Amino acid sequence: MEAYERLRQLVESAADDVNKAVGGNKAAGTRVRKTMQDVKAAAQEVRKSILESRASTEG
Repeated sequence: MEAYERLRQLVESAADDVNKAVGGNKAAGTRVRKTMQDVKAAAQEVRKSILESRASTEG
């Protein structure tokens, strides 16, 4: 599933910045917050895709 793969990549890409943000790097914290917004949108796409596939198999 393409939407899930994008979600997974976003989460993995944030790992370094999360560690830097925990260490006190403010710029990394900003990047993490931006990435988390993207993660939220990607998760919504995964949810939507799952619901659509479920609806198409039920109908």
